[in-house]
Amino acid sequence: MTELTICISSEMADKLNELAAKMDRSRSFLASQAIEEFVAREVWQLSEIEAALAEANRGEFASEAEVERVLGAYRQ
Repeated sequence: MTELTICISSEMADKLNELAAKMDRSRSFLASQAIEEFVAREVWQLSEIEAALAEANRGEFASEAEVERVLGAYRQ
């Protein structure tokens, strides 16, 4: 494991302390878990954006009929 030092507001530190006590976990565990979840979500999102941009650059767009079918589901 690698150690990382971060600065957070006093208010956030208080909330983290309270949460850690209620969950019987360390602040470090909770912070590490939050960072892991954030990074996983951002990596996934950027990957999806890059894939969509590659499709667009290849000219792969939904047809008018496909768009109407999707929109029709929301109009009902």
